[in-house]
Amino acid sequence: MSETATVPTAPLRARAEIDLGALRANVRALRARTPGAALMAVVKSDGYGHGAVPCARAARAAGADWLGTATPEEALALRAAGLPGRMLCWLWVPGGPWRQAIEADIDVSLSGPWALREAVAAARAAGRTARVQLKADTGLGRNGCQPADWPGLVAGALRAEADGLVRITGLWSHFACADEPGHPSIAAQLDRFREMVAYAEGQGVRPEVRHIANSPATLTLPETHFDLVRTGIAVYGISPSPELGTPADLGLRPVMTLSASLALVKHVPGGHGVSYGHHYVTAGDTTLGLVPVGYADGIPRHASGTGPVLVDGKWRTVAGRVAMDQFVVDLGGDEPEAGAEAVLFGPGDRGEPTAEDWAQACGTIAYEIVTRIGTRVPRVHVNEEEPG
Repeated sequence: MSETATVPTAPLRARAEIDLGALRANVRALRARTPGAALMAVVKSDGYGHGAVPCARAARAAGADWLGTATPEEALALRAAGLPGRMLCWLWVPGGPWRQAIEADIDVSLSGPWALREAVAAARAAGRTARVQLKADTGLGRNGCQPADWPGLVAGALRAEADGLVRITGLWSHFACADEPGHPSIAAQLDRFREMVAYAEGQGVRPEVRHIANSPATLTLPETHFDLVRTGIAVYGISPSPELGTPADLGLRPVMTLSASLALVKHVPGGHGVSYGHHYVTAGDTTLGLVPVGYADGIPRHASGTGPVLVDGKWRTVAGRVAMDQFVVDLGGDEPEAGAEAVLFGPGDRGEPTAEDWAQACGTIAYEIVTRIGTRVPRVHVNEEEPG
């Protein structure tokens, strides 16, 4: 939920500032790269940690044709918040809220016979036609229908369509290695997808959209765009992979800035242990700054001893272990006041670290850095309105 109008006057312990103006600009930049295809803004996992509803509204305002979520509960929450238009959700388990999704006019993804059976039963109970998309496993080996089982799924869906219970609106798949330029699986998956689409269409399927491109494919593989591209992390201004370039190289701007207020600044002598286990011991007289966020807020414990933070105009490094609610930085004798801003990551404009810097420090990917920021950190949405 946006807290733009209700930010306390006192400094916040921590805040994740979400620049919706940057998000709208990212959507427009992505649309410009895909003139022949519609664009889906993926807002799963609470908008990759940025706040699903405000981000979905901003993406729609910038021209996103579709919204995408993983779970049906995420999609239903968007509908409950008043988000209109085309929407797809794809991560189902038996007994899921099929009927509610069908009644909310949400496209549901099917990867196998059990899902088709549940969608058909829900459509019959609802008295309306379900909008379904058939997902092909072209080589990712995760969700999706294997090629050997594809004829059966297609045949079953066509029978249900003939009975008026479903409308097959899409055929789709997902890349395994689109963020690794030149990986041989990319061409192999694309060929398999074309084959599986051709088979379905040869049997009489007339999809509204065919889609396989995720963010990296959208940015680097125009031959994969088909009728629709699904942009997730790129919407939030983060490069899918350092190999593809920085956000600036890709015409994107990071949307989230994570900061906290120093809770304490104090002098300590040399040889002083810092945080659990004393994995960091001060080399000499120094000052320590206490940053009041920890792994309960989504700060990776793997950042112990490595995570970068901008304090008082200088990069500092997490000193010792990240604890549940706090961590320490060695200020090297500098004496900022308690309450001074510590910027963990942002766009980098002010010399602050980026989410990618944190990913490199933790041996992970920037997706994880932003999506793991916890609910104790308020999302403060700025630039909600287009400038007049």
